[in-house]
Amino acid sequence: MSDAHSSPYLHHHFDTLEQQRQASSLGMWVFIAQEIMFFGGLFLAYTYYRALYPEAFAVGSSLLSLGWGGFNTVVLICSSLTVALSVHAAQVGNKNGIMRYIVATMFLGVIFLGVKYIEYHAKFDHNLVPGRNFQFEPHDAHAHTAPVEFELPALVASAQAQVPQMAMPAMDGEALHAEEEHGELSFDPRHLQIFFSLYFAMTGMHALHMIIGIGLMFWLLRLAGTNRFAPEYYTPVELFGLYWHFVDIIWIFLFPLLYLI
Repeated sequence: MSDAHSSPYLHHHFDTLEQQRQASSLGMWVFIAQEIMFFGGLFLAYTYYRALYPEAFAVGSSLLSLGWGGFNTVVLICSSLTVALSVHAAQVGNKNGIMRYIVATMFLGVIFLGVKYIEYHAKFDHNLVPGRNFQFEPHDAHAHTAPVEFELPALVASAQAQVPQMAMPAMDGEALHAEEEHGELSFDPRHLQIFFSLYFAMTGMHALHMIIGIGLMFWLLRLAGTNRFAPEYYTPVELFGLYWHFVDIIWIFLFPLLYLI
């Protein structure tokens, strides 16, 4: 019970700092578990529809910028390092180190979101946003994917060779079958809309978690500036590190699913 009288960091409903830290850690892990279930549903939907419409998903993936996606992956890996360094600084009581590495993590997070804005803007410009105005012209494929060069007929041939053919259900007699004719691809654009619906849903929810994380970092900076953290108490920084690593890991799964496969 001595901690209750000697430590300014102990909340009144806990007996010791260790008990407080364990309760906080349990709460964060429960939160991460439900987040895994949430993103798991999106991953399951992606897997199902990709198996159903492999050619449309292969084309949709190639309409994304591999260069920007790879750059953002490097950015998030670097942010994982900076957030880990902020936790270490908190463990040793280095106030300036905490603030410096949190600011660095925020900067990298803003870069990531800026790149996503560039990618989203390009999709709006090329009418690749699902809805009434969605358009896809095989002739313009190179214009949609300026950072990444590819040959559309070769891409489809590769997808057909790697993925077992599956019958595509007719939709009111208007569905078009994927075929190669005079170097052009013809297929039902609604299948491509499914890919981009999942793309915006998955990356959009991930970006929302990034925005929330940046907001939490402002809160941590305020606490660090008032000397709230010490070697015996740095739980908020440690738990935020868990949250940020989780967000990074989600992207590590999103990047190959959306950009590479």
